[in-house]
Amino acid sequence: MKKRLKINGVIIFVAFLSIATFPDFFLRYKRFGSRDAAAQLIGIALILLGQLFRVSARGFKSENSLNGRALIIGGPYTLVRNPMYLGIFLIGLGVVLVLFRWQVAGVFLLIFTLRYILLIFNEEKKLARIFPQEYPEYCSKVPRFFPSLKMLLKKDISEYLPLKLIWIKKEIGSILAVLLITLAADFWLYIKKGDLSAYLHELVWMAGVIIFFMFLAGYLKQADK
Repeated sequence: MKKRLKINGVIIFVAFLSIATFPDFFLRYKRFGSRDAAAQLIGIALILLGQLFRVSARGFKSENSLNGRALIIGGPYTLVRNPMYLGIFLIGLGVVLVLFRWQVAGVFLLIFTLRYILLIFNEEKKLARIFPQEYPEYCSKVPRFFPSLKMLLKKDISEYLPLKLIWIKKEIGSILAVLLITLAADFWLYIKKGDLSAYLHELVWMAGVIIFFMFLAGYLKQADK
């Protein structure tokens, strides 16, 4: 875990250094087209959806893994085999859509793939050794990373994204940090452009998206009881 955190820390540091060095390439200074507005709203939605996946996956795993002795196939793991990584992907892509130029999405996809593909494969090999019968059967039924549309439509969202208040409390710091830093950076970009009225207009729509996800989290929490 410490090694993983160090690698992620290095990636974040290099990303910040690159953005500070080449802001015109990365940051979305030219505002405000309809595509930009749509991208930002979609980005906020992806950040919040990614947080739901991450919190649900971590909480479900902590309560059902029996310290690694049990293969987890319920909750968000019925949808994809790597829901925590899917959550991280959605959060990262959401931040890119809110703050950065369109070409940065390609850079993000490349970095994410290079960072996590070997990690996922190594974890799968480990699980196959620990659970030689159950894991191959599980892999044959559940996709590795992106959920199937059929599965999404077949089940109620509360079946694959259970949520508990204790899980939210453990992650609330990181949830708020990502959201507030993203909104603050977006605010700074608008101030730099001198278009505060457009930001306030956008903020109203963003608030609507956030409120929707708050109601969704409440529904998932109640459904889990």
